[in-house]
Amino acid sequence: MQRILVSACLLGQRVRYDGGDAALDDATFRRWLDEGRLVGFCPEAAGGLPVPRQPAELEHGDAEAVLHGRAAVRTRDGVEVTDAFLRGAELALAECGRHGIRLAVLKEGSPSCGVDLVNDGGFSGHKIAGQGLTARLLTRHGIRVFSEHQIPAASAYLSTLEEAHGQ
Repeated sequence: MQRILVSACLLGQRVRYDGGDAALDDATFRRWLDEGRLVGFCPEAAGGLPVPRQPAELEHGDAEAVLHGRAAVRTRDGVEVTDAFLRGAELALAECGRHGIRLAVLKEGSPSCGVDLVNDGGFSGHKIAGQGLTARLLTRHGIRVFSEHQIPAASAYLSTLEEAHGQ
């Protein structure tokens, strides 16, 4: 059975920066949970950041630049938290390796988990095209990432993976 890495906040865990969750109410998601496929993970909490915590954004919304050491992750008050974000992303990748995970469903818009959109880095609330740090690292290592808004596409990809592995 293929396992799926999922942002812990989507499972109802109160790990978001504001101490809340983003529990996902979706029939396919609930079925995956019942089947024991979902591996919940919060890169920011795993990286050592507290709950609640100051909101953070990628400088210029550019995860690739952060991975190459050319940009940072900072809180609204200017504190650099890049190391915690990098540690969390690396731990997420390790968790995927431990479970043979090739698919992740992540929280859109997050500086860690954003799949297609992240904040622009100016704390303006403006979203731009881009990936969060964890989503980018997973993608670099061949793990397909989908947002909570792309469950049908994630389900189709899961079927493809299982067919390819005779499951």
